[in-house]
Amino acid sequence: MTAAKDTPHLSAELAAFAANLRFEDIPAPVLRRAEDLLLDCLASILAGASARPVLAMDRYAAAMGPADGPSEILINRRRTSPVFAAMVNAAAAHVVEQDDVHNGSVFHPAAVVFPPALAVAQALGSSGRDLLVAAVAGYEVGIRVGEFLGRSHYKIFHTTGTAGTLAAAATTGRLLGLSPEAMLHALGSAGTQAAGLWEFLRDAADSKQLHTARAAANGIAAAYLAREGFTGARHILEGPQGMAAGMSRDADPTRLTDGLGTRWALAETSFKFHASCRHTHPAADALQQVLRDNHLTEDAIDRVVAHVHQGAIDVLGPVVDPRTVHQSKFSMGTVLGLIARKGRAGLPEFDAALDDPAVAAFRARVTMELDPEVDAAYPQRWIGKVTVHTRDGRTLHGRVDEPKGDPGNTLSRDEIEAKTLSLGRYADAATDAELRGLIGAIWNLEKAERIGALLP
Repeated sequence: MTAAKDTPHLSAELAAFAANLRFEDIPAPVLRRAEDLLLDCLASILAGASARPVLAMDRYAAAMGPADGPSEILINRRRTSPVFAAMVNAAAAHVVEQDDVHNGSVFHPAAVVFPPALAVAQALGSSGRDLLVAAVAGYEVGIRVGEFLGRSHYKIFHTTGTAGTLAAAATTGRLLGLSPEAMLHALGSAGTQAAGLWEFLRDAADSKQLHTARAAANGIAAAYLAREGFTGARHILEGPQGMAAGMSRDADPTRLTDGLGTRWALAETSFKFHASCRHTHPAADALQQVLRDNHLTEDAIDRVVAHVHQGAIDVLGPVVDPRTVHQSKFSMGTVLGLIARKGRAGLPEFDAALDDPAVAAFRARVTMELDPEVDAAYPQRWIGKVTVHTRDGRTLHGRVDEPKGDPGNTLSRDEIEAKTLSLGRYADAATDAELRGLIGAIWNLEKAERIGALLP
């Protein structure tokens, strides 16, 4: 079955945009934000260096991939092929829950765009400009696919694994210089491999790292195969048996080509301030506001109600008794407990929280309630609202309209540098000198004639 001749071929329009994008087409502020997001992603990769699932992925890559190659696995400086370097780096990027997020698509672009961008650019000897253009192409494609698939998709599917496969294909295809027709085939092959289900959260399983690793690897494969003439479904997104048909009940085809070349979705992407699932951040910021404005301590709080959107309930609701550090980052009660007890929810705080009976006791006093205003604004806006009931009988309310890290409340370059130093030191993955050298390299990426090792 084929689409009617007069039906807009949206997959082809998206592919043509990614294939034809040029450095000169991209506004300077978007390029600077791409550099910000790249450094932020590299910091998350380094912070994930000692995580058990990432080390398992690295051992798998060592067993299955070449022992040497042009592409750099950042967590240990080992060199291998682009596919296996991207796999390990993508797994590491997503494990500490500090990588970026695009609100409207509920999608984490960096973890599936920059690992293939870096690995393939190193293999091809691409320039810094080439890498930046490819990354922008990947962000623009992945975000629009996530928006297209809609809220119903995210209820079951981990959008970073699904839309992320197409984002990785677009990134790689742009570095390979694919024609619009070949890029369309690359997206078709990527879409038929797209996968990632939320069921893993109930078991504290490691699948989230597999989602980003396979999205990166499958996207690379799709693009390289397209270069060899391998064909993919031409209507993989909007076709009668395509991704929307099988993975969504509220797909909006207009989102696929919305403002291509004028609306830069990359610039809408948020940084993550807390080391937890983004669905917890609005309430965490709102609770911080109540604590600060009312000079409250943990002992003064009887209970907290987090007023949330349905997506937060869908993702966080199954996590009632977290059994791992990673699972605890999807527990609203744990996150708010850390905010109340420690004033922050960073990586060291989460490491200590799992066996802390006081955090567990606070977690039991936190509930989530669906809020019509918050839900109506989501996913374009992630409003944070909490009601705090104190032990002395007061009822206090907190609200934030833009959580820390959102485009309207973003991180400065100084804050991004501080975050990079903090994350890089966390797992002893890099020295201060290496981290400062990495910062300088990314701030000067546009001038790089060839992408070599970032941590030689």
